[in-house]
Amino acid sequence: MNILQACADPRLFGPFFKKPATWTAWRVFLAALFALPMTAQEVAIYREHTGRDTPPIAPSTAAFLVIGRRGGKSFTMGLVAVYLACFKDYRQYLQPGERATVAVIAADRKQARVVMLKRTIERETSEGFDLKNAVTIEVTSASFRATRGYTFAAVIADEIAYWRTEEDSANVDTEILNAVRPGLSTIPGAMLICASSPYAQRGELFENYRRHYGKPGGPLVWRATTREMNPTIRQSIIDDALERDHARASAEYLAVFRADIETFVSREAVEAVVARGRYELPPISTIQYRAFVDPSGGSGKDSFSLAIGHRQRDGMAVLDAVRERRPPFSPQAVIEEFAALLKTYRVNEVVGDRFAGEFPREHFLRSHGIKYVVSESPKSDIYRDMLPLLNSGKVELLDNPRLISQLCSLECRTARSGKLSIDAAMGMPEDVANSASGVIVLVANKPGPLIFTPEMRARMARPPRPTAVFF
Repeated sequence: MNILQACADPRLFGPFFKKPATWTAWRVFLAALFALPMTAQEVAIYREHTGRDTPPIAPSTAAFLVIGRRGGKSFTMGLVAVYLACFKDYRQYLQPGERATVAVIAADRKQARVVMLKRTIERETSEGFDLKNAVTIEVTSASFRATRGYTFAAVIADEIAYWRTEEDSANVDTEILNAVRPGLSTIPGAMLICASSPYAQRGELFENYRRHYGKPGGPLVWRATTREMNPTIRQSIIDDALERDHARASAEYLAVFRADIETFVSREAVEAVVARGRYELPPISTIQYRAFVDPSGGSGKDSFSLAIGHRQRDGMAVLDAVRERRPPFSPQAVIEEFAALLKTYRVNEVVGDRFAGEFPREHFLRSHGIKYVVSESPKSDIYRDMLPLLNSGKVELLDNPRLISQLCSLECRTARSGKLSIDAAMGMPEDVANSASGVIVLVANKPGPLIFTPEMRARMARPPRPTAVFF
């Protein structure tokens, strides 16, 4: 039984297609994915959404879907996962006791349960379902560590354009796909299907769209707006969204990659200024240090971070120490901890975020005698001033994976007014990047500190020579 027959069968997936006319485009996609026969009308739909003239003659082993929000992609991908798990037999490719895995990455586990055929379930686990045919359907998070070591019959990557960066990977989508491909090589015809509404012009979704859309061979690339895949969405909803924020709504509903978002700095530029193996520098009595802090209230998602740095005689801005405390935490306890560190570097003034409120300012000064100065520059300006230092190699950063990842995930956005802003990617933290960038800009813009060499100290310790007086 092929997948379209299963979708039409009232005993199987038929109840989920109560309005067949609204699923026309999805049925054509499924026919293209599995190389099923198409009518002339369906071939026209296929050409419109792939840019290709000839329908495939063999099932695809890789597909990338650029689909508008609420277009039905998550439901359809769940259906494909269940079909591949329940209607295919992979046991001839498995070792005794081995199981084939159909992995749904970053999808909702409850959604997979909705379309599951209950009679095929042997055992339910905390991550998914073990089926009686030696197949496991597993819903996993977007982590390249969690996807290693499997024999995959299929990998369904849902909303891949919005996967967030891990602390030691600036390109988590690339890392995950690289991690799963060896597991897909064991079973002939194993499928990799990546579906998402588009975001910025980078990442695996965009690169595969750029390289393969409208071109013969390679992965199947399908692009369609929300209403082309799901006509039940009212046009008025899309029109209102376009009026509020055209760039954002164009990506979400019209499946257009955003041109107003760019990567702030390349990973290569950041990696070039990292002092590998250097995690912290001890305080030196002859060096003047500066500090920048990014406070947080202790709840929510924001961390409380601190960075300490200095400027060398050659003008190099050096990052000496970084601290981060992730929530939940007591702000008072963190300030006490950070103040103790500041005193070891003989820092009696710290610059911080202007939006932190009065609590950190008062507590640093009243309890620890450290003056809290509000930064004159917003973080977007701090990042802007940091960029030429990074690109020119005038910075020495610590080997801190969180810092490197956060710097690499920063984005430049252009507003309707033409104003450029620099901020974290949606949903990404930036607290360590903010404090580190803040102190680097501070020390880079400050005249070089007076550094007393041993020779200078010895000369100062000598008694002054007597001065001759003439009458």
